[in-house]
Amino acid sequence: MRHFQRLAAILLLVLLLVSVPLSAQAASSSSISRSADSNQLSAKDFSNQDLEKTEFTNASLEMTDFSNANLRGAVFNSTTLNQANLHGADFTYGIAYLVDFTGADLSDAVFEEAMLLRSRFDNVNITGTDFSNAVLDGLQVKKLCSQATGVNLKTGVSTRESLGCR
Repeated sequence: MRHFQRLAAILLLVLLLVSVPLSAQAASSSSISRSADSNQLSAKDFSNQDLEKTEFTNASLEMTDFSNANLRGAVFNSTTLNQANLHGADFTYGIAYLVDFTGADLSDAVFEEAMLLRSRFDNVNITGTDFSNAVLDGLQVKKLCSQATGVNLKTGVSTRESLGCR
């Protein structure tokens, strides 16, 4: 009797799986809820805006103002952010892949658990920036540690501590 119950349960499970189609979603740029037009974005003012999960791909964002913006989960892919203002921005869980941050103001920004691989951080202001659990290239961490100072006003974490500087 016990074997019959197990067999019946397995048959019922198989019938349910076969009769109920499961939907699948592929991860692609079209599945992201909002995508910014990559043309003509240099020197725009996005300060204090909610840009959560917005995607910027192959965009030129030089001198663009993202100060105090909500960029949680945002994606910057092959993007130029030269001399951009990200002061106080929240980029938690964001992705910045192949991004040039040269001359950017990242002071008091939050980059917790952000993926920042293959990005450049030359001449950036990181006073009070929180990089806790962010993933950066080793050479970039070394470069940032040489200038890391301050404590983030929102999280209370020191920049040096968040980068794991010695």
